[in-house]
Amino acid sequence: MKKYSRKREAIFNALCSAKNHPSAEWVYETLKPRYPDLSLATVYRNIAEFVREGTAVRVGVVDGHERYDGDTQPHAHFICDSCGSIMDIEYPAVPALDQSVAQENQLEVQRYELTFRGRCGKCSQPRADAHIIN
Repeated sequence: MKKYSRKREAIFNALCSAKNHPSAEWVYETLKPRYPDLSLATVYRNIAEFVREGTAVRVGVVDGHERYDGDTQPHAHFICDSCGSIMDIEYPAVPALDQSVAQENQLEVQRYELTFRGRCGKCSQPRADAHIIN
């Protein structure tokens, strides 16, 4: 990994500490008050470098914005197609999935991404006012 500047370190820390799987725009808006000369291009460039280095991963596109995760340990994601929330999915078989696929198919798996999509529990709940007719 490159030597960090203060801004680069702040971008990395914001990415890793956020549990919302942030977009570059979110990281930029979060850090801009502390770093007034920070540009969105700098945030994008640094996040792209983190992804190339393997210290961050792309999760998927939600509402036209690529979202990222600073947690590079094997785990799956769930993206809600209704509200756009992204959740980490911990499942016992996920960490061993690459080994199983590699062994069964005689492959060398270097990394994998597993994403589930649908509606989260909050969006799946019927609304109390759904049957009111005006």
